[in-house]
Formats: sequence, C-alpha cells, structure tokens
Amino acid sequence: MAKDAAKQDVTDAELAVMEVLWDAAGPGAVVREIREKLYPRGGAAHHSTVQKLLERLEAKGYVRRETGELAHRFFATVPRDELIGRRVRAIADELCGGSMATLLTGLVRSQPLKPAEIRELREIIDRAERSRKQK
Repeated sequence: MAKDAAKQDVTDAELAVMEVLWDAAGPGAVVREIREKLYPRGGAAHHSTVQKLLERLEAKGYVRRETGELAHRFFATVPRDELIGRRVRAIADELCGGSMATLLTGLVRSQPLKPAEIRELREIIDRAERSRKQK
C-alpha cells in the first residue's frame, strides 16, 4: 500500500487516456485508437499529445506497453476503483481531517441519492460489516 500511496496522481488529460484504456479493458488500445476516442478530428499534433500522455502514465506506473505488434498496445495497470479510492482518500484527508464518514455524509447531503444508489451503498456497508466481524 505504501507503494500505491506514493504514486503520483494523474492530470485531467491523463485521466481521459485512462478512461479510454479502462473501457478497452482486455485488448488494450494503440495510440491511434486512443486519439480517435479523445480527438475524433485530430491530426498529427493530437497523435503526439496522446503519445506523450501515455509516456507520462507509463513513467508513473499507471500504464504498461506491449511491444509485440507493429503498433504498441497500451494497458491500464491501475484499476479504476483503485484510482477513485486513492483520490477520495486524498479529499477526505484534505477536507475532512481524514474522516471518510464526514466526506460521505457531506456528499449524501449535497446531492440526493437515487434508490439504486441507496441499495448499492447498503450492500457495500453490509459487506464491510460482515468483513469486519470475521476479523
């Protein structure tokens, strides 16, 4: 966990690339496919931008490159849930003195939840309670 906590955060532009890679999942994606998703009418400059973003993400440990093909294929190495969790924890630390309860309460009070969201939260809380009782 210490290694994960030390990972640099991603910029908004890098996050857009990660979204494409998460959606691509198993097969990953080549630079051209990512560029087409992010910049449908983009040209060489956008292609270079995507390449640079992938290089940065690879250096940060968020992306891996597979070089077996003519065009390199890229894969997300950090699951979406992990990045969300890390960012939410950072927000709780910054705004709520580290209290997830305060953060979650503030979120729920600021925006009413849909019935499906309430059910999902109840299931998560139930699983957390069962897990805690088993320990």
